Amino acid sequence: MRIRDKVAVVTGAGSGMGLAIARRFIEHGAKVVAADWHGDAVAAAANSIGGSIIPMTADVSNEAQCSAMVDRAIAEFGRIDVLVNNAGVMDLFASVADVDNETWRRVLAVNLDGPMFAMRRAVPLMLRQGSGAIVNIASVAGLGGGSAGAAYTASKHALIGLTRSTAFQYAKSGLRCNVIASGGVSTDIMQSVDQSRLDQAAHLADSAPTTRSTPACSSPSISPTSCCSSPRMRPATSTESCCLPTRDGPPPKGDRRTFDRDQQLPPR
Repeated sequence: MRIRDKVAVVTGAGSGMGLAIARRFIEHGAKVVAADWHGDAVAAAANSIGGSIIPMTADVSNEAQCSAMVDRAIAEFGRIDVLVNNAGVMDLFASVADVDNETWRRVLAVNLDGPMFAMRRAVPLMLRQGSGAIVNIASVAGLGGGSAGAAYTASKHALIGLTRSTAFQYAKSGLRCNVIASGGVSTDIMQSVDQSRLDQAAHLADSAPTTRSTPACSSPSISPTSCCSSPRMRPATSTESCCLPTRDGPPPKGDRRTFDRDQQLPPR
């Protein structure tokens, strides 16, 4: 990881994947603003990690608090190099007929509005620097329909779309925007999942890693989304801006690169 002395903002950093990301960044010499709506949890996490990490209480569904965490990075470290939008909430697997307005709005507010608010504040600052990287943590629920309820699924599909748009719009300005679409991990968010309601066949189809050879994302100017852990998606070619659905058939002649099953990120 080439992130020594880089400045990162990580949301949902009080536990789970966010905590692991913040810890790994610090281990590799980065400076981190770790945000979470559970102030005690993120403070304890920062204390356990040590290094150049600043804990901050923030609800990403609140635009002012989103802006404040980005501004904190500027105030403390003078720049922002990496934004990781990891914070998220589940929807208790409510289908479209059953989901109530409060759940719908809350899930969309945290899972979609939050990343957008943070990106909208961070991107102008990154543009002034001439560089920056945004990583949005989506889910296999953003690639299929059997891994969550209506609100969560819609929010993650939309987050992948937001990532694609951002990657395309700012590719020539030195900014990269990628998404990680992983499956279920044993984190706090998974405690709300009723496994009996999970469409196992659809979930496995959505989340199974691919071992087929696929063309690498080769465009020098366009940063594609990293949603290629699913056999339903493939990396972009030099004329495309994002990952696209795969088609059956042999890999392009001469391309021997494959995705290593052991290198897949742990499912979310």
